[in-house]
Amino acid sequence: MNRKILNLAIPNIISNITVPLLGIVDLTLMGRLGDEVYIGAVALGGMIFNFIYWGFSFLRMGTSGFVAQAFGKSDSKESIVILSRALLAGLIGSLLVIFLQWPVQRIAFWLINSSEEVETWARSYFYIRIWAAPATISLYAFTGWFIGMQNSRIPMFVAIVVNVLNIFFNVLFVFIFQMKSDGVAWGTVIAQYSGLALSIYFFRKKFGELIKLWESKAMMNMGALRKFFLVNKDIFIRTLALIFTLSFFTAKSAEVNDTILAINTILFQFFIFFSYFVDGFANAGEALAGRYIGADDRQKLMQSVKLIFIWALGVSIAFTAFNLAGGKLVLKLMTANEDIIAGAIPYLPWIVVIPLISFVAFIWDGIYVGATVSKHLRNSILAALSVFLIIFYTLTPLFGNHALWLALSGFLAVRGIYLSAFSASTIFNFRK
Repeated sequence: MNRKILNLAIPNIISNITVPLLGIVDLTLMGRLGDEVYIGAVALGGMIFNFIYWGFSFLRMGTSGFVAQAFGKSDSKESIVILSRALLAGLIGSLLVIFLQWPVQRIAFWLINSSEEVETWARSYFYIRIWAAPATISLYAFTGWFIGMQNSRIPMFVAIVVNVLNIFFNVLFVFIFQMKSDGVAWGTVIAQYSGLALSIYFFRKKFGELIKLWESKAMMNMGALRKFFLVNKDIFIRTLALIFTLSFFTAKSAEVNDTILAINTILFQFFIFFSYFVDGFANAGEALAGRYIGADDRQKLMQSVKLIFIWALGVSIAFTAFNLAGGKLVLKLMTANEDIIAGAIPYLPWIVVIPLISFVAFIWDGIYVGATVSKHLRNSILAALSVFLIIFYTLTPLFGNHALWLALSGFLAVRGIYLSAFSASTIFNFRK
């Protein structure tokens, strides 16, 4: 079982960590320009796209759970039908995003309080990167499908290629063509379409024979569609609440001043890097939970869950130790601005403790997705969001920016506690 977990988790980890590495490179590129305005522009522009694109991440999560269960039942026809449903939903959603781009950006910048210069560059970033929507959203569907089919290597390879290309074009546009944050946006657009083309290539090469099993009638089966959208509705609400929390974190940082925005953005990369790393084991939980529930194998389900939690605990301890020992050094590598470095040091303890606080929520999140038990994913994050807002508004007058980090920590802890409490009656009680 450990081998199965690692065969799924390691490619997912490699795939996932390329994302925060890209974020770190982007921030480093902007930091080396010598003006915190560009860091803020990428942070705010990225926050808006997190809200847009992460809202569609239900296509990855919902797809992986349903496909993993179909895989456990050896139902190849259902697996290809699920992919077609996800891609159709993604195409409609991406066209809607592009069509509504002007009101979306107006609302976003009305809600966010930042300096005029940061907003100008962030707006330019937005209008360029929006054209990556069809590729980005379709990649969610393909990634979820590959994971559900117990194949994490293809998403790993695609992610590596996408992010290497992204870094290459970002460096090219910023340092060779003398562009600013808009260069980072163009690099993202080109890389995302490259990733979509590569995913289609691998699908046709490895799974092309499944196309002949596809039927439009099966895709439009009302009972299956209803279940697909009910589960994805809950995951969508869960994702919106998560995005709201993280966006709120960035927006409240921006309201203080550009320096606090830069400090929190850089420190947040520690958490993002950890989250994508441990999420590799959560993705393994998605695939294995769905597979063993589909195969009606309770013993292997319980064994896999136990071992995944052990691996995740080890990862969390390692990150806590690394952040404690090397946090200051990483700060100096990410920015040359001495004011930002000095201002960030008092907040380093938060990035030391967050891995241990948050890993339980990450792992249960993946397992619940694989089990397609979406109601509790929704309820857990709404409870956690309530705690987050209470802590922030109650303690900010007393503790300032520390209250924002405490609220984030409380948010992560409550999710883990809630999902743990309901696991016995949901995850391990799946017989129909």
